[in-house]
Formats: sequence, structure tokens, C-alpha cells
Amino acid sequence: MTRERKSEKEILACIKKEDIQYLQSGQVSKHVFPKERSEAHRKEIPHLIVRLFILSKNDNGDLLFLVQKRSDTKKSYPGYYTDSASGHVIFEKGLNLGTIKKNALRELEEEFGIQSKDVQKITFYDLNNEEDQFTKEVAYIFIGSVDSTVKLEPNPEEVERKESKFYTRKELEKLLQENDLVDYSKKIWNELLDSNLKSYFPQENQKTMSKTKINSKSRIENDQKNADIALFIGRFQPLHHGHIHIINRIFEAHNKLKIGIGSSQLSHTKENPFTKEERKKFIKSALKKRAIPQDRYAIYFIPDLFNAEKWVSHVVSIIGKFDILYSNSDFVRELFKNKGYTIAKKISLFKNKYSGTHIRNLINKQDKQWRLLVPNEVVDLIEKYEGIKRIESFYDQNEEKK
Repeated sequence: MTRERKSEKEILACIKKEDIQYLQSGQVSKHVFPKERSEAHRKEIPHLIVRLFILSKNDNGDLLFLVQKRSDTKKSYPGYYTDSASGHVIFEKGLNLGTIKKNALRELEEEFGIQSKDVQKITFYDLNNEEDQFTKEVAYIFIGSVDSTVKLEPNPEEVERKESKFYTRKELEKLLQENDLVDYSKKIWNELLDSNLKSYFPQENQKTMSKTKINSKSRIENDQKNADIALFIGRFQPLHHGHIHIINRIFEAHNKLKIGIGSSQLSHTKENPFTKEERKKFIKSALKKRAIPQDRYAIYFIPDLFNAEKWVSHVVSIIGKFDILYSNSDFVRELFKNKGYTIAKKISLFKNKYSGTHIRNLINKQDKQWRLLVPNEVVDLIEKYEGIKRIESFYDQNEEKK
């Protein structure tokens, strides 16, 4: 693979300072916008980056840590030790945690020559606010694992080849004490050294997996079937037929459903036009229409905490016990998975069609097709709340009727 120097014309995923908090709730695509790399840095526009920390084990089971030493030609932190790989998040429509994760894997290949197929497991770790030469950056941090025999091909344009390699625990501890490191990376390496890192490696080796392959599918299906209480979280701005499809599927498999109304404290904005009580009425009217008994579900208000690390505990403190989570959001799935909760398989939807953003855009354009995407009883409530007029009022004049 031919490596090319990163262009100043890279289109970065940028974000307004006041919108950074929404990333902690997994709301990425709604708030990022494209800017050329050179312009983003010149105008000090906040943008997204990735940091990837790679772990491995040798034949004796000893931990290894892949540390990069930045090239002396780098403008920032030349010659400093840092993470395993890092770089900008490239803008694309529909950007989410899954595509951001791919950016991290791209950087690993560009800087160390490690292909994504050689990464055994990659896990979202945290979100950090950083600064690079006075420009605010929001770092999505991932932990990955690879086989210790993976071939390393450090890119001399990006890294110092000799010192960019796997280090043992003792070697890393010494490096952290005696050498210059990028502060943000030093903090994470220290945290990892003080952590139980077992969860960042595949839980079973290939031999064990081959023995249990026959029973694994039925075990997963039984776990899902025996889960009595399911949890489903959405913003329901507004409730649409996609939500109804998911809810119907959940009721086919589970006795009870807890529905969380996310971003419940937000209303009367472009992204969140309806109040929490209005959204609750959307749900109750739709379930009543479909003859779903009230004792089979409960509805909870979940305000945004704007803290990804504490969000799962925040949700659980509100909704209480549940057995399985349903969500098509990679961000939500990853957060709950990292805390040990059971995650159901995604339920397929036509995402571009059944999304609140798409429906609100249709309403603003006075395109009556939106009525086909929303249950009739919810359409009636939207009209009762003067929701059409409300949604139109939040769009800029330049956006109106485009």
C-alpha cells in the first residue's frame, strides 16, 4: 500500500464549541460540519480526532503496549512519545461511533502498517477535550488488541521507526518516567497500567471458540428469549413507524418494556422541538391504538448528562433493573456493552427514511410525505400541539423550503 502525506485539504469533522457537549450523548452527525484541515487550524475551529492505544500479549501471556514516537519533523510535539496511532476524523454524512472507529483503524494502518483485519478487538474508551496549538480538539479514545507477531511497518513520515514498537510493562513504566510524552497520551497509558485489561482482549481463543461454535447461536437466542424486561431508549422527535416496528419486535420477544425518552430536558429547539410530556403522549397514544396493555410497559424521562463515562449509571439510576438493551446506536450499544449489559441484535430499518431528522425536514419543506412515516394518532397530536408551525420556526430562512 502506498502511503501519502496527509493533505492540508483533508476535510475534517468540525463542531461548534457550544455543541461539543452533545457528543457525550452520542449525537455526532447532527452537530458536525466539514472544513478543510488548513482552515480549521487557521481559524481555530474545534474538530474531532481519534487516539488508539494498542495492547498485545507475548507467548508467555505478558502484556505488551504499542507506543509511537512522533517524527522529529512533526509541527506539534516533535520527538515525543504518544499513543499507538492518532489523527483527524474525516467528515462524512451520518458520522457515528462506528465510522469514527474506522478512522482510528485507518490511522493505525497509515502509521504502523497494521491492517484493520489484524485488530482482534477494538473498544471505545472515553471522550476527551484537548488542545493542539490553541485549537480545541475532541478526542475519541479507543483501546485495541493485536497479536504480538503482527508485522510493524512504521511510517517514517509519521513516526520515528526505531523507538516506535511494543514495550513491556516495565519498559513502558520507565519510558513514562524518563521521557517526554504527549500529556493526553501519558494520562491514558498510566490509567491502562493501573487497570485490569482482560476485557480489551478477545474473551476466547480460536480453539475454545471452535468447540463452542455449535452451541453459541442457541445460547444467545435462549439468553435473549429468557430476558423478561427490555430497555429501549429514543428521543422520539417525533415518534415514527420505525420506532413502532422496533417496539413491536421487542414485545414479540419480551414480557415487559421500559421506554426511555432521551434528551428529556430539551424542547423547543430545531433538533428537539417537542417537550418530554408531548413525546410521552406520542408513545402512549400509539401503544393504546395497538392494544398494548399499560402493565406491559413503563415510560421514563432520561435527561442528558453530557458525560459518556457516567451516562450508563445515570440511565440505570432512573429506569432500574432490566435484562437486555435494544438500540441501533453504536454509541449507546458500546457504552452499555462496556458496562457488561446484554445487548440485543440490531433491528433493521430504512434509517434515511425513518429518522426524526428526515421527518422534521419534510415538515419544514411542507412535504406531506412525512404523514406516511408517522402513526395517524401521532400526526393528530403534532397538529394539536401546533408542531408543524413550531418546527418550521426553528429553521433558518436560508434553509426554508429548500
